[in-house]
Amino acid sequence: MRKTGEQRKKEIIEATLELASSQGVARVTTQAIADKVGVAHATVFRHFKNRDEIFAAALQYVVQRMIENVEPWFESTKPVDQRFKCLIEAQYVFFSGNKGLTRLLFSDRLHLESSKLKRVIQQSMSRFTSRIEGMLVEGVEAGLFRSNLVSKDAARYLIALFQGLMMRWSVYDFEFSIEQEGQQVWRFFESAIRAD
Repeated sequence: MRKTGEQRKKEIIEATLELASSQGVARVTTQAIADKVGVAHATVFRHFKNRDEIFAAALQYVVQRMIENVEPWFESTKPVDQRFKCLIEAQYVFFSGNKGLTRLLFSDRLHLESSKLKRVIQQSMSRFTSRIEGMLVEGVEAGLFRSNLVSKDAARYLIALFQGLMMRWSVYDFEFSIEQEGQQVWRFFESAIRAD
């Protein structure tokens, strides 16, 4: 059965992320993507104009899945401290299954070579940081987090903890469990924000 355009695009995106994970972003060529998917090189260009468009689509795809992964914890009616712990755990489980995202986030392609890719991540980070900030405000109002907590700063610091651990995980070629390390991140962060 012939695949739809959307199915083929998804295959191309997933192949791109797999290749980025296994061999690094610089080595992800459109020919390598075509070979991984098992299609002619020209087929890739039927769906995407160039490599950056593929990377942008891959980032948007993964970010959307990441948001869907944590959305229940933003919307849950459980106490905010429990939701926060579950959200952080869910994030690290998600990262564990999406190593290609980590490679893309720390690549020269994103940081130096493509303003389009950088904008995709900046917008996503701003949206996620804002949601985290809202949860922190909620925790302060509920008396669970320190009354003098500056939620905007704390949200940025939590994102920095996420990024730092992801960078270390990538540098060590994903050899340790980011999920276990993520639990330690939560314990550290919780001790800093918890009300006495």
